[in-house]
Amino acid sequence: MYLDIGNVLETSPGITEETLERLDERVEIAHERIAAGMEAEEHGYAALSLPETVDTEEIRAAVEPFGTPEAVLTVGIGGSALGAATISAALSDQTDVEAHFLDNVDPEDTAALLESLPLEETVVNVVSRSGTTAETLANFLVVRQAMEDAGVDWTEQAFVTTGEEGNLRNLADKHDLPSLKVPDGVPGRFSALSTVGLACGALQGLDIESVVAGAASEKAKLSGSLQNSPGYAYGAVCYSLAERGALTNAMMPYAESLEYFAEWFAQLWAESLGKEGLGQTPARALGATDQHSQLQLYRAGPRDKLVTLVRPREREDIDIPETDLEGLSYLGGAGLGELLDAEFEATEASLAVEGIPNIRIELDRIDAHGIGELLYGMEAATVMYGELAGVSTFTQPAVEWGKKAARGLLGGGEFAEADAVADKLEFTIE
Repeated sequence: MYLDIGNVLETSPGITEETLERLDERVEIAHERIAAGMEAEEHGYAALSLPETVDTEEIRAAVEPFGTPEAVLTVGIGGSALGAATISAALSDQTDVEAHFLDNVDPEDTAALLESLPLEETVVNVVSRSGTTAETLANFLVVRQAMEDAGVDWTEQAFVTTGEEGNLRNLADKHDLPSLKVPDGVPGRFSALSTVGLACGALQGLDIESVVAGAASEKAKLSGSLQNSPGYAYGAVCYSLAERGALTNAMMPYAESLEYFAEWFAQLWAESLGKEGLGQTPARALGATDQHSQLQLYRAGPRDKLVTLVRPREREDIDIPETDLEGLSYLGGAGLGELLDAEFEATEASLAVEGIPNIRIELDRIDAHGIGELLYGMEAATVMYGELAGVSTFTQPAVEWGKKAARGLLGGGEFAEADAVADKLEFTIE
């Protein structure tokens, strides 16, 4: 993974090279804390050790009984699905096994998905650390019923990824389902490089070993200086820019296969860093599509944004046919990839000329190794940002509040948070 921060120097908001030198001193101190947390396998910090601790052979053994299905359906929400979805989408050209994700409880979408799936040839992976996540269990009950109605023995086509205790663990034991354990000390949004994020890829026949190897190559770069680690540098620079007013971070990959990555990043960044009135709001964009929409705001709107541009250095291309249409002849002989790269560089220059901070992230190519680099780099960036900001990176109290409120409304227990719903102020206009 390569990082270019040249376009955050002397921008508005922006930082100077002198600022980077002072920031580097703080990165050294933060790295010592991170390294100690990894060594002690502390909650959260253990995620950065996954390239060494995840057992890909265990994952492959768990899914081996299912052979090669037509489709894989992951039932989870948030970090229980987004990591797997990011890997699957990035590497979709390397498999014929379709991957689908039930990560919301929209009844119409769920019904449409189940109607479209070949249920007799679909493997279902239910993912929840606690085994009590309401959305996940509700969706699984619906999927199980759909399989039974279709005459499919769901116990032959399901496995679970969960903790050592809870409803899903009990279900796996009762029906003798294959299972994988969610690693201790790894929050869901940091679990892409674990059993949680890699099982779907294993079922699709993807090279999950190379994903882990890519992550390991980024882990090897972690050091006491942002000059040596793209991940640390990204986190530190984003923190410094946020302190100077860049409170929105627009993640804009220039590859359709990385669109899910932007969604994964949004959860990681928001849930980890949005604490105590601090944090940087992630926005999701896609190049070149959103050059024709969101870029107008980023370039000419309030000067409170950082734009992060992501692309591969190498990709397959498609030639653009020659044409005699007036004003379009310049396109003939070029390629779609060449055009996309030109769009990338034009956006970058457009922002720079206007003094809008932007960062370039590049991979050699979008393959298993590259996606592993990118995932690990962004996780390291998040932890570094959290250390510098002094926030509790690995907790999510606001998320837990909402879970309790929803559970209380559904009769799942007595929760004071549910009472707040009745206290809502209404001002209705019809």
